[in-house]
This record gives sequence, structure tokens and C-alpha cells, in this order.
Amino acid sequence: MSTTLVQAPVAGRAVRLENVPDPVFSAGMVGYGAAVDPARGVVEAVAPVSGKLLKLMPHAYIVMTADNVGVLVHLGLDTVALKGEGFTAHATQGDEVTAGQLIITYDVPAIEAKGLNPIVPVVVMDERESDNVVPSDAVTAGADIDSGADLFTANK
Repeated sequence: MSTTLVQAPVAGRAVRLENVPDPVFSAGMVGYGAAVDPARGVVEAVAPVSGKLLKLMPHAYIVMTADNVGVLVHLGLDTVALKGEGFTAHATQGDEVTAGQLIITYDVPAIEAKGLNPIVPVVVMDERESDNVVPSDAVTAGADIDSGADLFTANK
């Protein structure tokens, strides 16, 4: 069994995945994990794990670890509709990245100005067992969390 520590890609308030106001995430349809309600401002979204930047869209990215654990970071809800507005990429799809490396600059006020929720779900892709994802104490408590702090542990 592999254990993957997943770090918060942005600073903010840690949120249980089931409390994300989007059924695709809250019901674990994409996978299980946690979320961060980001600070209001322009924030730097970093890699939550080290690995290959498998997919990079302006509003979301997936990092695949050496143990083949795919971690999705989704910047805001329904933000695909913005077609990249409010997001600046600092990496290229296919890059090898390290945990904590800057991937996207995320303009949270611009997202909110469009009437969208800026919350950042972070999930293990295709994880079907919620028990395989163990939230950190910050997530359990709904506490503030720093970028790079432990968000959850994924067991595969």
C-alpha cells in the first residue's frame, strides 16, 4: 500500500469535501479529498504533491505521483466557463513538478465578481473509497490552513 500526503494548494479555510456546494465534488463523484476556501485576493496555487503535471487547464490541474496517484486541484466551481479568465499558468502540461511549486496564479476576486464560488476542491482522481482518504486535523476542525500544509493523506 502506498501513502500519499497531499498538501493544500492555497491558503484559506480547510473544508470537508462533503461541505463543498457542488454535488460532483461533495458526493465524491470525481474522487475523495478535501477543499480550501481561499483567501480573498490574488493567490498562488501550488502543486499539492510532487509528480508529473498530467493535465493543465487554466481552472484546474492534475499532478500524477510516482505511485500513480492522480491529484486534481479545481480552482473554483463552474470556472471552466471563464475560459481561462482570472488564471495565469506558471507551468506547462507534462512538466515534472515538486510539491509547493507554483502552478497557477488565481484571481479570487475576479472569480467572485462573476458570481462564482472560489472554493478549491482537491481530490484523488477515481478514488471510490472515502475511507482511503484521511483528512488532516485542520480539515476536521474547519480551521485556517497555510499553502503547503497537510490537507489529507491518501492510502492506495
